[in-house]
Amino acid sequence: MANNNSSRTEYNVSDPLRKLLAYCRQNDWAGHDPYDALNSKLFDTFPILDSKISRVVMTQALKRSPVNVRGLLGIPKTQNPKALALFLSSFLRMSSEDLSDREDLIKKMIRLIAAKRSPGVSYWCWGYSFPWQTRKEVVPTGAPNLVCTTFVALSLLDAYDKIGDPQCLVMAVSATEYIVNELYWTDGGTVAGFSYPQPSVRSQTHNVNFLAAALLCRVYRHTAHEKFLGPALRVTRYSVSKQRADGSWDYGEAPWQHWIDNFHTGYNLRALQSICRYAETTEFESCVRRGFEFYRTHFFREDGAVRYFHDRTYPIDIHCVAESIITLVALKDINPDNIALARSVFQWVMNHMWDDRGYFYYRVLRSCTIRTSYMRWSQAWMLLAVSMLLSETGEANHPQVHDSAALAQAC
Repeated sequence: MANNNSSRTEYNVSDPLRKLLAYCRQNDWAGHDPYDALNSKLFDTFPILDSKISRVVMTQALKRSPVNVRGLLGIPKTQNPKALALFLSSFLRMSSEDLSDREDLIKKMIRLIAAKRSPGVSYWCWGYSFPWQTRKEVVPTGAPNLVCTTFVALSLLDAYDKIGDPQCLVMAVSATEYIVNELYWTDGGTVAGFSYPQPSVRSQTHNVNFLAAALLCRVYRHTAHEKFLGPALRVTRYSVSKQRADGSWDYGEAPWQHWIDNFHTGYNLRALQSICRYAETTEFESCVRRGFEFYRTHFFREDGAVRYFHDRTYPIDIHCVAESIITLVALKDINPDNIALARSVFQWVMNHMWDDRGYFYYRVLRSCTIRTSYMRWSQAWMLLAVSMLLSETGEANHPQVHDSAALAQAC
């Protein structure tokens, strides 16, 4: 169980990475998800439950519950394409010393990703392993969406760059064509974006815009096709124009999207960094620096805990922890203290959200810890975060014990 007593263990990075990897492998890369409520067999058994209100209530109830009752509700563990993509990117960062069967696992993950492509679509694209309720409609299991497709395509480009598998580039380019041909939109003026979560929804969601634009720029560098660069820069300029004076972004421009959170801000910053790199432009560098200054100032406590929202501490969410480590490592050239801060975040999460059975807990609340294990939201993201931190630090195996009070108390 997590170390929630009066002593604080100083963890090395490599041991938890190996234990987490073993846990994910033992579960065949499958698990539950905060948003998988609609996979419940109850909806088939009792069709009367299949309404928008009941779908929303059940999803929120399971996401907030301190006890995981998904097994009782007939919700299976599934392999999620986005999680598989994060696993693939993690394996590519790890050395053969950390992962003895690295080459075999990389090939296996590419095969699994290919097998999980959205059915009935001519492009290579991907969706989640569960249906989910939006404000207006239900997105079916496997229906392609931009965020899932983008993360999968980026992992395939990682594989192409590392091992030179040409099929990975073919799949990534096809995914990019799907985004440009089916999801890109403009009003003919300064407003432009990518549709999410469905092709029919003209959303103005900034992390969606930046993530897709970063993919388009990266594919442009591989193909030199201008059809990818133009839309990427146009959408980027629109979302950059919505950055606040303090460096932050709202999640989106719709009236119900006016909040500022940790991991979407991290997505924005890392995507903008990639756009600058692959489009070979300095146009957005000042935006990255202002945004990162806001990020460091508002999302980290002095003890290494990370905030979900910019203006309050709780909940402390494992996805935010992972993204914080990833963003700090990715933007290490902006601030020389980034790696030290990333280590501090890692030590905090190991002492408060790590289970010795090899996985990370979901959330720390003011009054309790939600210990549910989620494969996509928690374990896959943390595997990538820890693998990135290890590649930067190369920390040796020297655990020590220090006196300090633990923050979280278990429910």
